Amino acid sequence: MAGFLDRAKEQAQRGLTQGKQKLDEVQAQRAGGDLLKRLGAAYYAERRGSGSPEATQQALQALESHIATNGDAFLHH
Repeated sequence: MAGFLDRAKEQAQRGLTQGKQKLDEVQAQRAGGDLLKRLGAAYYAERRGSGSPEATQQALQALESHIATNGDAFLHH
C-alpha cells in the first residue's frame, strides 16, 4: 500500500509541476502580447505626433528584454 501511495504522490507532484510550467508559459505569452501592443501604441503615437521616440524606444527595449528572458513564441500565434 505504501508503494501505491508513493507513486500517487509522485504523479500528483509531477502534475502540479507541469501545471505550474504551463501557467508560467501562458503568463509569459500574455505579458509578451501586452508589451507588443504597448510598442505598437507607442509607435503609432509617435507617428501621429503625440508620442516620442523615447517612449517607442523604451517599449522596444522592454519587449526585447522579455524576449531575451522568455523567448518569442508569443509572436508566432
